[in-house]
Amino acid sequence: MRLFQTRRRAVVYLCVTLLLALPVLVALPQHAAPQTPAGPLVFAVEPAQSTVHWALGSSLHTVHGTFALKRGTLQVDPATGKAGGEIVVDATSGQSGNDGRDKKMHKEVLESTRFGEIIFRPDGVTGKLETQGKSTVQVHGVFVMHGSAHELTVPVEANLSGDHWSGSAKFSVPFIEWGLKNPGTWLLKVERSVAIELELKGTIGARVTGDS
Repeated sequence: MRLFQTRRRAVVYLCVTLLLALPVLVALPQHAAPQTPAGPLVFAVEPAQSTVHWALGSSLHTVHGTFALKRGTLQVDPATGKAGGEIVVDATSGQSGNDGRDKKMHKEVLESTRFGEIIFRPDGVTGKLETQGKSTVQVHGVFVMHGSAHELTVPVEANLSGDHWSGSAKFSVPFIEWGLKNPGTWLLKVERSVAIELELKGTIGARVTGDS
């Protein structure tokens, strides 16, 4: 009989202890369960705050110029590296500060009255894209220029802060290899690739989900 009472008191004591400890256990910080990615991040490009600079070396000097960004929206899934969207540059806006040279560029090289847009369509990102802060990634995609599409990988320095982002990229476009006319002459030799420098800024929109 005493043994039964002793065991019953032990069970009661254990139950009381658990009841007293329960609020403390609930109050302790819990490790969050891994979250399923909400989908691709959507990056809207603000043309007025973005710039496109180019430079073309020659036997005499290096010519510098700009293009105007027309529009742009990108989607990047940080979990899978898949990307989409496009960045569109107004080919007719190209200028180098010399009217005669620019006229020749538009008429003979870019043929911008026929091919009014230069487009980059990303399809994949290599490297970890941080959802906040700085990242260094490689963006692969298709570069459409003068009516032809070419694969291109661009190194990008990105910075995400709240609902805003910025990105910079430097790369070369082998325009002569891609079929555009060589603007050089027997006297003036030009490089076969033009150096491009992008500075993009914009806002980060709501993530795209599979149910959207």
